[in-house]
Amino acid sequence: MKPIKLKDNVYWVGAIDWDLREFHGYLTQRGSTYNAYLIIDEKITLIDTVKHYLTDEMLERISHLVDPAKIDYIVCNHIEMDHSGSVPRMMELAPNATICTSVNGAKTLKAHFKKDYPVKVIKSGDSLSIGQKTLNFVHTQMVHWPDSMVTYLAEDKILFSNDAFGQHYASSERFDDELSSHIVIEEARKYYANIVLPYGMQVQKALAAVEKMDIDMIATSHGAIWRTHVREIIEEYKKWAANITKPKAVIVYDTMWGSTDLIARSLARVFEEKDIQVRMCILTSNHISDIMTDLIEAKYICVGSPTLNNNMLPTVAGFLAYLKGLAPKNRTALAFGSYGWGGQSIQLVDDMLKSCGFDMLEQVRVNYIPDEAELQAIRERVQAAIN
Repeated sequence: MKPIKLKDNVYWVGAIDWDLREFHGYLTQRGSTYNAYLIIDEKITLIDTVKHYLTDEMLERISHLVDPAKIDYIVCNHIEMDHSGSVPRMMELAPNATICTSVNGAKTLKAHFKKDYPVKVIKSGDSLSIGQKTLNFVHTQMVHWPDSMVTYLAEDKILFSNDAFGQHYASSERFDDELSSHIVIEEARKYYANIVLPYGMQVQKALAAVEKMDIDMIATSHGAIWRTHVREIIEEYKKWAANITKPKAVIVYDTMWGSTDLIARSLARVFEEKDIQVRMCILTSNHISDIMTDLIEAKYICVGSPTLNNNMLPTVAGFLAYLKGLAPKNRTALAFGSYGWGGQSIQLVDDMLKSCGFDMLEQVRVNYIPDEAELQAIRERVQAAIN
C-alpha cells in the first residue's frame, strides 16, 4: 500500500473500496475510492481522510512518507462520513494536529464525534501558509453539504475539489489519462446526476470561483484525479449545472400485463420518427441511479404505470420520489399508462411530474389492452405535441 505522487511533496494516500455497490440508493457497480492527500512541508498537512473501515490502508500509505504522529493539520473539506470517518483515529495518532474546516464543518464534527477537537475555523477566502506552500480555501456551501469547501494549493496549481468532479470508480490507476476517458466522464455524469444535481445554482457559483484559479490538476474526493481532461470536466459541469438538455427522451415505466409496455414502445417510435434519441427503461431491470444518468441530458421524460389498488406501481412511485428529490429543471414530461376500472395511476404520475416543475404534455390513458388503432392515435397525438 504505497502513496502515489501528484507533484513534488504532494501525494495521494487514500483507499480503494473495491466492494462498494450502493451509496445512498445510488448503484455503484464500479466501487469507489476515498481520496486523501498528504502534503510534506514545514507543516505536514493531510487533506481529508477515508471511510472508517479503510483507515489502516490510508495509514500504511502515510507511513511510507512520514510518521502519522507528525501531522500538523488535517483539512476537512467535508464532514460526510466517507471523508471524515478516520478523523477520530487520526486525532489519536496525531494528538498535536489541528483540524481546518468551515464553521459548519466544525459544528458537524462535534455532532458526529462528540469530541472537542482542536479546530481552526476557515472562512471563505482564507489562506494558510504551511511553509513553502500555501493553501487557499473557498466555501462551496451545498455542493453538496452546508459544510463543503475546496482547497487550492497555489504553488502546485492543484484544486482539492471535495465531492465536485468526483466519480464512484475503484481502480489502481489514479489519473484520468490512465483510464478510459469515456468511462471516467460517464461515472462523473452519474455522480453529478445522483448527488449534485439539486444544487445547480450553488455549483454555478462554485465554478465561477474555480475559473479564477490556475488549475493543472483537480484532486477529487472520489475516483480518478483529473490532470489531462481538466477543461473538459469543467465544461461538462457547466452544462449539467445549467440543466442544458439535448433532443433525447427517456421512457421510464413498469407494467403488469404488458399494456403499459405497448404504450411505452409506441412512444419510443414517435421519438425515433422525430430523430430524437430515445432510451427505454423498465424499472424491473433498470436501476433508478442509472436512469438518472440518462435523464441528466434528456429534454423529454415519459413516465408510465398501470393502476394497482387505486395507485401507481410501487416501483414507479419510488422512482418519482427519487426524481423529485434530485430536481432536474427545463424538461418536458408525459404521464402514461393503462388501467382496468379505476385509472388513478396516470393522474397520480401526471401530478407528481407537474410538482417537479416540468412542462407537461397531455397524458396518455388506455383502458385495458390497446389495439393498433389506439396506439396509432396515441402516436399521432404525441407526435403533433413534440416540438
